[in-house]
Amino acid sequence: MARAQVDKLAVGAGAIRLASGVSFLVAPKAATKIWGGDPDDNPTASLLLRSMGYRDALVGGMLLRAGLRGDPTTAGWFLASGGADLADLVGGVANHDRLPERSRTVGIYGAVVGVAVGALGAAHARRRTAHG
Repeated sequence: MARAQVDKLAVGAGAIRLASGVSFLVAPKAATKIWGGDPDDNPTASLLLRSMGYRDALVGGMLLRAGLRGDPTTAGWFLASGGADLADLVGGVANHDRLPERSRTVGIYGAVVGVAVGALGAAHARRRTAHG
């Protein structure tokens, strides 16, 4: 049986999402600054940052793993990644007026890019699987 070919798009997207998730777990204040937020020390903000970090590390790690294996589940992990960004986008839009300008720009546009990468990556992975 031939070994499946590595999906470089999935590897790249998974590695970026995994690194982002790990950054929120290891250095949440620094990661928040990068994404345009104020590093807040309250327990609710810490809980949300860690939850986002675990989510992104898990989804990114699984997308990376599927991409390295050329696994047919890659499309599903791209959709999970895009879905996570869609949730962030909805939250960002709902709080648009309450966010600092940098958070609106980086967070909302970053989420839009993430949704697009998830959808296009899933379509790409499905084509790869169909054409084996």
